[in-house]
Amino acid sequence: MANREEPASATTPGSGRASPASPDRSSALSAQDARRFSGLVDKVRSDVQTVIVGATDTLDLALVALLAGGHMLVEDVPGTGKTTMMKALAVALGCSFNRIQGTPDLLPTDVSGVSVYNPTNGNFTFRPGPIFGQVVLVDEINRATPRTQAAFLEAMAEGQVSADGETRQLPRPFLVLATQNPIELEGTFPLPEAQLDRFLIRASMGYPDRDDEMEIVRRFSGEDRSGHRGTTDHSAHTDSGTVLAMQAATRSIHVSDAVAMYATDIVRATRHAAGVAFGASPRATVGLVRAARARAILSGRSFVLPDDIQVLAVPVLAHRLVVDDESRLRQVSPATIIQTVVAGIDAPVEPTAPSNGGPNR
Repeated sequence: MANREEPASATTPGSGRASPASPDRSSALSAQDARRFSGLVDKVRSDVQTVIVGATDTLDLALVALLAGGHMLVEDVPGTGKTTMMKALAVALGCSFNRIQGTPDLLPTDVSGVSVYNPTNGNFTFRPGPIFGQVVLVDEINRATPRTQAAFLEAMAEGQVSADGETRQLPRPFLVLATQNPIELEGTFPLPEAQLDRFLIRASMGYPDRDDEMEIVRRFSGEDRSGHRGTTDHSAHTDSGTVLAMQAATRSIHVSDAVAMYATDIVRATRHAAGVAFGASPRATVGLVRAARARAILSGRSFVLPDDIQVLAVPVLAHRLVVDDESRLRQVSPATIIQTVVAGIDAPVEPTAPSNGGPNR
């Protein structure tokens, strides 16, 4: 049966058995290295904020997706700075940036690439598509047809593209930042659940507050192309190798068995929550812990706290839920259901940092 409970002894806190989410202490990231990487992230964040005013939470979620090796979907109305933020982030990271505009006539080969006949030697030469970038912005992904949307699945899940009988690896790091508008639904193709599940995080920019909007007017009203000045005035603080090193460091962030069990309990509770037809999958559990590790390194910590799980529960899990018909009619959002689930589960109170002798001593 799908709802059969696992044995209680699988990962019991304090049992001494190694957990997949709890790596060997000898390979755990040191507190000094965590602070060093956090300082690099702060420089990247500061550079992007010379272009984008406000939206700090969305920027942090994009950095979480990057460090966790995942992808992010941003849903918001036009004109809130989604494209500008993503381009500024790529420049600040020192990574290549490609942009794909979703339209109904966009073909899968327009994304992955196509083989072109070369009459001089009679051979076909593969020309990579825009998916062969390190930071790839897919603007209005829900305007592309399902056939074209499927072209992103292998790239996002496997980090590779299969074309003409050959598999080609995508550059690393590889981050897909997709946007879609919640309005103008005519001529759109909603993303299926399988593709939504490929996104580690779903976020929203939101409207800026009054002071931030005034700052936007002061800063960019005289620019020919609003917001693009800052992306060329600053040199990158990192490069591809540094980003890969930060991703590797993120995987070494310590997660105690108690915190891992806390994340597991939250995800499992979504499968039985009121108003949910289908809850989050085990992939969501893994994604939640990966994202929590990334948030810890953003904070300069070498270990995950229950607060990391709580803050990321909605961005990581809400888009993976399928609500039932009654909840849909009552307009109960998946985010509300996740918040209710988190509020109903006690967070662990035991120390979550490595014990004496660990990297935080």
